[in-house]
Amino acid sequence: MGADCVLLIVAALGDDELRTFHNAAVGVGLDVLVEVHDEAELDRALSVGATLVGVNQRDLVTFEVDTARAVRMAKAIPDGVLKVAESGIRGRHDALTLRDAGYDGLLVGETLVRSADPAQAVKELMP
Repeated sequence: MGADCVLLIVAALGDDELRTFHNAAVGVGLDVLVEVHDEAELDRALSVGATLVGVNQRDLVTFEVDTARAVRMAKAIPDGVLKVAESGIRGRHDALTLRDAGYDGLLVGETLVRSADPAQAVKELMP
């Protein structure tokens, strides 16, 4: 058993920790999903060489979901960096909105956990 990817949450790490953990993960062949919430965190993620950036739509303090933030942030992520929208994706409309904003992927959790039929829920998210 092993891992393919690690999640680094910029809001939870200092600059030195972010760089150290990012470099260590890349050094052992892991993909690194670097999670951000705003433009300042995106700048920090890019400064360590992040090539896979997730925008968490859920505020870590209030737990409110803000899809408009994800749409806005997609425009700030440079070409060549894979974009992942995270959290608060409740259905096909959300998935399509995020795809149209330029996201390459979605990280979905709660919607699948709460679903009586997770396989069907995934199908409903697909374009």
